[in-house]
Amino acid sequence: MTNKPLRITSLRVAIAFITGFSVTAGLFAPSMHSFAAVQKRHAASKKLSEEQRVVHVLNRLGFGVRPGDIERVKSIGVENYINQQLAPENIADTVAENKVKDLTSLTMTTAELYEKYPQPGQLLRQLQARGLLPENLAEARENRVKGGANSTGTPNNPDNEKKNQGETTPTPQTPPQNPLENEKYRQAIREYYRQNGLMEPQRLSAELQASRILRAVYSERQLLEVMVDFWSNHFNVFVGKGADRWLLPAYDRETIRPNAMAKFGTLLEATAKSPAMLFYLDNFQSVSPNAQRPGGALLRPLVQRQAFPSIDRDLRRRDLLMNRRAAQQIPRVTATPQQEVKRPAAAPQQQRRGINENYARELMELHTLGVDGGYTQKDVQEVARCFTGWTIFAPRGAGAAVNAMTGEAGRRNAGTFYFNARTHDDGEKLVLGRKIPAGGGIKDGLMVLDILSHHPSTAKFIATKLVRHFVSDTPPPSLVDRVAATYTKTDGDIREMLKTIFFSKEFNSPEAYRAKIKRPFELVISAIRTLGADTNGGPGTHQWLQRMGEPLYGYQTPNGYSDTAESWVNTGGLLERMNFGLALASNRIPGTRVNLDKLATNDQQVPESDKTKLMDHFLETILGGDVSASTRATLLKQMDQQAVVSIPAPRAQIEPPGQMEQNGGSGPMPRQRPRVEANINDPLSKVVGLILGTPEFQRQ
Repeated sequence: MTNKPLRITSLRVAIAFITGFSVTAGLFAPSMHSFAAVQKRHAASKKLSEEQRVVHVLNRLGFGVRPGDIERVKSIGVENYINQQLAPENIADTVAENKVKDLTSLTMTTAELYEKYPQPGQLLRQLQARGLLPENLAEARENRVKGGANSTGTPNNPDNEKKNQGETTPTPQTPPQNPLENEKYRQAIREYYRQNGLMEPQRLSAELQASRILRAVYSERQLLEVMVDFWSNHFNVFVGKGADRWLLPAYDRETIRPNAMAKFGTLLEATAKSPAMLFYLDNFQSVSPNAQRPGGALLRPLVQRQAFPSIDRDLRRRDLLMNRRAAQQIPRVTATPQQEVKRPAAAPQQQRRGINENYARELMELHTLGVDGGYTQKDVQEVARCFTGWTIFAPRGAGAAVNAMTGEAGRRNAGTFYFNARTHDDGEKLVLGRKIPAGGGIKDGLMVLDILSHHPSTAKFIATKLVRHFVSDTPPPSLVDRVAATYTKTDGDIREMLKTIFFSKEFNSPEAYRAKIKRPFELVISAIRTLGADTNGGPGTHQWLQRMGEPLYGYQTPNGYSDTAESWVNTGGLLERMNFGLALASNRIPGTRVNLDKLATNDQQVPESDKTKLMDHFLETILGGDVSASTRATLLKQMDQQAVVSIPAPRAQIEPPGQMEQNGGSGPMPRQRPRVEANINDPLSKVVGLILGTPEFQRQ
């Protein structure tokens, strides 16, 4: 019991330390004082020192300073280092490539991913349809259904509707969930996957996240990794939406990464044609209403061979077969098992496919013009018409899984982009005052992309976001104007815009030095790099990113994660940052290891018993000694307190994961694991962990 008061005091001091909170009468009074004080102290200087400028460049053009980086950049010169980073294709990156080489899903086509990492529910349905479902799997699934293990209530029950209308018919009770049957089902699925050389689909997002972490930590092409992170947020796709788990590896590999420093128009077209984006914003379902025959007889348009030349007659035979089945299919209506399912009396009751405006709206509001970019709702509608027919072949992988129906061409092309001329609205359109002639086909969408990428509002919008990211949460208008002018002059050349920023007086000013709060991803990577730690980029780090609020590809809405401090500076988030620093320094993050003994030695051994010397040594090592007197005093005071870190519980202490089996490998991100607490008694771990939580390290 004696430890508990010390632990509470430690947390209060930690919160007061990282947020500038004052502790009065047991209450926390929030203030941004500590973070603001750091920025004001640097802004008071007239010019950055040579070392400060090197640190500034390493923090902004990359993910922080590794041991030896400052000396290396000084030896070649800051300007030369910047120019090197602007040409990543000329930088050897052997270490990073070796780190990710065993993540096999990164190099597989989407069709191969559908085959190797099938969605369990879909796989079972396919096996059953072909008479190949093993008895043990069929029995496990049947027992699970009978036990109510897969039920979440009684939605779509007509009795619920009656109750809402004032009737009191009792709602049938769903059988209670049977965890034992659920676990048997999971075990049967795992065993079938193992026997048939299949992998569980949640591994796809785990390997993709690991690749992002490993490259950010180990890559010599630091600016490229920063831009991959920037554009992945700008063109956000949520991994939890249906097939996007299978489509995202190609999105990173073929869409974002090769174009992260190219022309903006090239990147924009790549995202528009990306199956991941088409699925996320529903454009793959967007078709002209005129493409449907009267009465909805053909619910699935045929694929024209000339629109997708690699599809052979097996594919056309498949489409004909699916159309016949769709035409014969009884429309789904809400009913209890006791009710007779009746065909709707009139065709208008059937759900009709038509134009979807989601992508058109986000294309203009979030990807190009900005919310104040001068477009109207009519423009949204016209742009949506232009992108009808931009779709995905076998978007959920059926073409890869049921190879007996599709033939080899179907297997090769599952999950790829194609333009379906049959579902395109070929009429004349008017977008932002520009006429798009009738009969243009796929050129309609390409013309829209060209109009948007050359619009002055797009130049201003992209320039503002880049300056906000690299310079300040409040972008200097003069610099934004110059970057926008560079955009217009160079046809949206991303490298040239970056060069304008990096060699500007605003970027190199004391006001910009440590003016940005690190987002959780930036904090995790910079801490690992600063300590010279080794990591596998695995679930141990994923859990911390999720706890701090930034799981990779985990933002559900299209705007992506915020790039300003106000979204990240709050009591809960900052306390998790402190916990992360202590967990990292004390080697309590699975898959990540740090050797503090290497950092503790320079020319002489620093005695652990001398807390002041130990603190000053690590302040110099981690922060270059650039720390305020108040931060140093708080650190020394905290060294006398017991340190307790709250960390995710080991998997052995929680229920077996059932995320894949429950939602078929899609849906929400996995739940956070429960917390356990651990004492930190090692002085080295304590001092390093606390320094990682300082306002000075939280800024870049």
